[in-house]
Amino acid sequence: MTTTASRADLSRFAVASIVTSLVVIALKVVAWQVSGSVGLLSDAAESVVNVVAAIGAFIALRVAARPADDDHNFGHTKAEYFSAVFEGVMIVGAAALIIVAAVQRLINPRDLESVGLGLVISIVATVLNGAVGMVLVRAGRRHRSMTLEADGKHLLTDVWTTVGVVVGVFLVALTGWLPLDSLVAIAVAINILVVGGRLVWRSGAGLMDSALPDTDREAIDTVLDRYRGDGVDFHDVRTRGSGHERFLQMHMLVPGDWSVQRAHDLVERVEGELHSELDHLAVSTHIEPIGDPRAYESWRLD
Repeated sequence: MTTTASRADLSRFAVASIVTSLVVIALKVVAWQVSGSVGLLSDAAESVVNVVAAIGAFIALRVAARPADDDHNFGHTKAEYFSAVFEGVMIVGAAALIIVAAVQRLINPRDLESVGLGLVISIVATVLNGAVGMVLVRAGRRHRSMTLEADGKHLLTDVWTTVGVVVGVFLVALTGWLPLDSLVAIAVAINILVVGGRLVWRSGAGLMDSALPDTDREAIDTVLDRYRGDGVDFHDVRTRGSGHERFLQMHMLVPGDWSVQRAHDLVERVEGELHSELDHLAVSTHIEPIGDPRAYESWRLD
């Protein structure tokens, strides 16, 4: 189970992403300058977004690692969603800039120079991006950090973007058809728009307290099913996620003649098994008499 201390340490991954993005953007700018390719320029522009996004990820991870306080009783984990929304918006902005540059180059085509050197530099940057991106995605999934996973996927998307640009520039050098460079850049921008849109959508779902994924809910139901029967049941089971934290609230129905102690002991056993199945799970259980019709009323905001 990931502790608060280790959550704070996740910011080291964001630092690695920042350093990598700075190195990569320097390489790609050099590749663009030596070749004059608008495709490579579009690739470098997205890397600028990587730097800004990595800085945002670092800040979000530091905030999310803070413990609950008087003003934030449930912690600060939703800060990760704000980071992902910010990254998505930055990606969309970069795509718009790429399209503008590509259209301008379509109107005013320019011969490419030193294509071979530019491609070699871009390939080196791509390998570096890919390695760090995989590390971030794995760390994000292991620690249930949307910020790290989003940042890692962004870097991996940058890898495929660069591959597309490199292929486009190579084909221009091979065929001599200059508009192909701009068309590849526009295709790259469309891909970036899709990635940015997905990030914003997923982050918005988290901010709207979406229910836990089906796999988590199945694990919860498996535990509850083991206790159903002999006058015990559960209803109005609700879940939500907040960053790496999971939240579950439910009503447990027990025979009305049970003592408070007996009902409490059962709750402790059920919640103990739930915690064993899912880490970072906060459970709120309301005990009700199974024979009372009011016990079957669902929790409502109004």
